[in-house]
Amino acid sequence: MVPPGGYLWWYLDALSDDGQYGLTIIAFVGSVFSPYYAWARRGGAITDPDNFCALNVALYSRHARRWTMTERGAALNHRTRTEFRIGPSQLRWNGDSLVIDIDEVGVPLPRRVRGRIQVHPMQLFSFSTPLDAAGRHRWGPLAPQARVEVDLSLPEQRWRGQVYLDSNEGAEPIDRAFTEWDWSRSLMADGSTAVLYDLEPTRPDARLLALRFGTDGEVTPFEAPPQKNLPRTAWRMARRLRSDGPVTVHEQLEDTPFYQRAALRHSLLGETVTCFHETLHVPRLVSPIVQAMLPWRMPRRT
Repeated sequence: MVPPGGYLWWYLDALSDDGQYGLTIIAFVGSVFSPYYAWARRGGAITDPDNFCALNVALYSRHARRWTMTERGAALNHRTRTEFRIGPSQLRWNGDSLVIDIDEVGVPLPRRVRGRIQVHPMQLFSFSTPLDAAGRHRWGPLAPQARVEVDLSLPEQRWRGQVYLDSNEGAEPIDRAFTEWDWSRSLMADGSTAVLYDLEPTRPDARLLALRFGTDGEVTPFEAPPQKNLPRTAWRMARRLRSDGPVTVHEQLEDTPFYQRAALRHSLLGETVTCFHETLHVPRLVSPIVQAMLPWRMPRRT
């Protein structure tokens, strides 16, 4: 049960074995990026998170890039312990794997994304940890090491690769606890996944998570390397990564006024790795100007 004003999301990112394709998917209950959810809270309405659900799909390749995030009201959504339907798309757990059937239309160009993605976990985790001092916001990986099968008809893509899956949840709006964070995950040579979560990285009350999730199910803290400042994005957003050496931007995947996602190359735990990295700047997200812009990227259906 997600409390009024709260949120829950499931996030996955994947890269094909040949490095030619990538994707991210985020399934939102009470979408933290939704301007409609924010406006309803400000208006004093009873804000049922199930009335503000969305499936964000981003595809990355040289041949086809797509981005979809249509929000849907409660009448178009349905959730059980093993199934989550968001309009014409759905996610379901069949006992062994996560099956995602996508039928969405992209923005700003109305290009369709349709097909099936299957996630096969190598190891499931029940680990969860607070992100804030009050414990109202939590994060944990579900399958930090998994295999993915991608079979899309629109755009036509069929590939296999490595995928990471986690979840965040909060009992209140995200802007009540955070101003910014930097997050990254790196696949290590032994198959483990190293996660760095820098919360409030420029403030005295900063919180840092540096955790390694092993193929044996063990969770091991590690000493995080020094913080490195990265080049600002095109939207002039500051971002950071902890690394033992220089950091290079391998590919800029998303660049918005309040959020960026990139594939970075850097040194971690004695290895040279490619990581998925994101930065969220909450004051920019909740600014009136950005909130007024968001419906162009996040249409709503009821």
